[in-house]
Amino acid sequence: MARYRFHATNGYAFVLDAVGRDVRRPERLTRRAVEVAESVMEELDDQEDWSEWSVTVHDLSGRRVLVQPFVSRAGGASQAA
Repeated sequence: MARYRFHATNGYAFVLDAVGRDVRRPERLTRRAVEVAESVMEELDDQEDWSEWSVTVHDLSGRRVLVQPFVSRAGGASQAA
């Protein structure tokens, strides 16, 4: 099991994951990144445009292993329906 940090940014604002999360299988990184994006969108609910935001996933050595763009709420809702 490896620990990864899931940071969110739009290039100006930044949500830091100082603790990280253990992920057993690397193929689960995308799902966790989407969960982080959804959480940030809930916390910063005054934001309308998420098109510039992404979650960057880093291993504990600081190496970037994934960049996952945010999915808009409308897009997520229509996919779930």
